[in-house]
Amino acid sequence: MSDVINIEILEDGTISYQTDKISDTNHVSADSFLKELEEALGGKVVVKLIPHKEAHQHRPGEAHQH
Repeated sequence: MSDVINIEILEDGTISYQTDKISDTNHVSADSFLKELEEALGGKVVVKLIPHKEAHQHRPGEAHQH
């Protein structure tokens, strides 16, 4: 597994991140990091699924891609 989170700050100030598979060992840490980033920056979070990626849910209403 790559355990990589690619983060990009777009020209409009939007922060975009994309992940491939995250190992079980690092999954909780990655989720925590992204949740803290969301809370620190505020704003609306939009999840866009990439057709060749899978999405799964951890809690009701909370989904992200890997």
